[in-house]
Amino acid sequence: MSGAATAPGPGPQTTQQHALDGLRRAIVAGTLRPGQRVAQEEVAQGLGVSVAPVREALRVLEQEGQVTYFPRRGYFVTELRMADLTEIYELRDVLEERAARRSLPTLDDDALQRIALAARDCVAAAEAGDVAGELEANRRFHFAILESPEQVHAMRVIRLLWDSTEAYRAMYYNSPRERRAAIDAHERIVAAIERRDADALVAELRAHRERALDVLAGILATP
Repeated sequence: MSGAATAPGPGPQTTQQHALDGLRRAIVAGTLRPGQRVAQEEVAQGLGVSVAPVREALRVLEQEGQVTYFPRRGYFVTELRMADLTEIYELRDVLEERAARRSLPTLDDDALQRIALAARDCVAAAEAGDVAGELEANRRFHFAILESPEQVHAMRVIRLLWDSTEAYRAMYYNSPRERRAAIDAHERIVAAIERRDADALVAELRAHRERALDVLAGILATP
């Protein structure tokens, strides 16, 4: 993972979070790809920390499904089959429809501003070819739409499902065409929110997910 996570060493109180952030960036950027072994010593050296916080960060990522531990072999970035991705996206479909329908009536002016800001940040990142930046803004966009006070448990599961496919989400954002398609989808989603049209919002979110899944199917089918 040479060069996967290079940043100034953090203060002692933030060492584990620094390691976790560094590993997340490496997965999103594709420096650590699905199926690749995580060299803990190399990660630690690149981040300027000891191996201990890297190991703790990997345990967090294992709980999220982003890495898998194999005895005597170590940690590997989780490699999903198409069947796994399909199941995850089907679960997201059910939970996100429920979340969207419940959150839409609660979206006030502050929430709408957060959604609009995240949408603009997606555009800026896409135009700059900043995949990591677009992924971060895209996540803010979707969660600003879905979150509401009465959905704590549902949102916890939705976050887990998102985290488990982060490496794959980065793959389709590597395509300029898909970055543009995502921006167009966001515009339609925002229009549905502005109309307070729950059926249209659910349909646009579903179409957005289905396109992503189709693109990932093509990527995984490529030798």
